[in-house]
Amino acid sequence: MAEHIQLSIALCRIAVYTCFRRLCCKGPPSPRPEYDVVCIGLSGAGKTSLISRLCSEGLDGIVPTAGFSIKAVALPNAVLHIKELGGADNIKKYWSRYYQGSQGVIFVLDSTVSDEEMKACRSELHLALQHPQLCTLPFLILANHQDSPAARSVPEIKKYFELEPLARGKRWILEGSSINSMEAVRESFIRLIGLLEEKELQSVRI
Repeated sequence: MAEHIQLSIALCRIAVYTCFRRLCCKGPPSPRPEYDVVCIGLSGAGKTSLISRLCSEGLDGIVPTAGFSIKAVALPNAVLHIKELGGADNIKKYWSRYYQGSQGVIFVLDSTVSDEEMKACRSELHLALQHPQLCTLPFLILANHQDSPAARSVPEIKKYFELEPLARGKRWILEGSSINSMEAVRESFIRLIGLLEEKELQSVRI
């Protein structure tokens, strides 16, 4: 019962945030387009740290996200409103409740985890890629902690996750990432924005 109450409160917070953002934009339009993106991944993948650094925030006191958080990441070509969902088991089962309204997906994985955890991560990514509300959206997949000697390489992860056959016909990017190489992370996010713009243009033509 408590989980359902927390979920209802969380969904209300998302609705209030979305309405507030729309109602408060009565001035001149933003010079940059804005996109709503959902960020998912198992606990410990590094989602919160990467997003915090993109927002130029410090890392002191960062704790795993309980529920969700929303942050605006300003990049040269757009502003991403990133809805980060916690990766704990008691939260993960409700991920799909937060997908509505998303225009893109960021999936972060820890490249250094055990084979068993990597298998669980692959399962979650496959579920996301095939979910009715996400399957047509652009994906940015970040293989995080690439600065660790224990990290699997990006080509290895691409092969293990079977991304070529599974994601054929979809718009997706797989990149390595590290909290110590934020310029490369920004470039990955800028590439995602390119995919979002392509999808928007295609929707306009249709």
